[in-house]
Amino acid sequence: MILITGGAGFIGSHLAERLIARGEHVVVVDNLSTGSSQNLSGLQSSPRFTFVRDTVLNRKVMAELIRDADLVYHLAAAVGVQLVVDSPTQAIETNVQGGEVVLDLATSFGKRVLIASTSEVYGKRARVPFREDDDLILGPPDIGRWSYACSKLLDEFRAMAVFRERGIRTVVVRLFNVVGPRQTGRYGMVVPNLIRQALSGREMTVFGNGSQTRCFIHVSDAVETLIALAEHPDANGEVFNLGSIEEIAILDLAHKIRTLTGSCSPIALIPYEVAYKQGFDDMMRRVPDLEKLHRLLGYRPHRQLDETLRDIIEYQTLLPLPGRLASD
Repeated sequence: MILITGGAGFIGSHLAERLIARGEHVVVVDNLSTGSSQNLSGLQSSPRFTFVRDTVLNRKVMAELIRDADLVYHLAAAVGVQLVVDSPTQAIETNVQGGEVVLDLATSFGKRVLIASTSEVYGKRARVPFREDDDLILGPPDIGRWSYACSKLLDEFRAMAVFRERGIRTVVVRLFNVVGPRQTGRYGMVVPNLIRQALSGREMTVFGNGSQTRCFIHVSDAVETLIALAEHPDANGEVFNLGSIEEIAILDLAHKIRTLTGSCSPIALIPYEVAYKQGFDDMMRRVPDLEKLHRLLGYRPHRQLDETLRDIIEYQTLLPLPGRLASD
């Protein structure tokens, strides 16, 4: 049996689908605070799928689930810049305490664990691409964004420690801007928000001056690689970047989405201090070095950005378009 924490989320639900399609028995645990049971609707009839609505902080429930699991994918975490900025305490508690419960119990039962981390841990590094062995440069503690990065780093340090000291098979994966169908813009995710705005003909909002760059990877490429890393013996005790090297400025992304959707929406630049709280820090470039992942798995993303965006646009056209984006 394979356990996915946070499996009702965007990435977790795609991972669950892929594993069940391979014939695995999958248990998802999620409290639905940011995930959605709708993401799992296609799995409910499968005899190889079980959903447990609970939090990873419930040690008793987690002990039973991890005891029976062969492998744990730990994806449960605070998600999205907006949530992290608005509720840094919740982000810290969810990430630090959740990671502690999962790794402590995995250690007790001797189970394999894949920890989903984030490119946010690279912090304010200016030199790209980011390598897994680079020094990390975080901002000050009064800016909530860096508390999120720090909390995920604690997961990484703990995972590496239980591997070295106790022989527990762990692998850490730093995810770079995973996008695709089912991702919501509710917590500030840029691609679904821009696409939804373009499809509805409303103003497309770009924060800052739009020169900040990102590399977007399709969720299908991401979950295929998560599975390969979790199963590869040489991945144990290692940290891997997972993403794309197809870099694009957010303003250029907005123009590309407007073209692909055939939208006439205007594009507006919104200052950070208006979009978020005063003192918000952004990472101006976020580009992963993927050489380590390529050496182990021969990794190359299968889907380019235009194909990825078309896939999300097709999905979004099937959703109802509200009059306002306030709930996104």
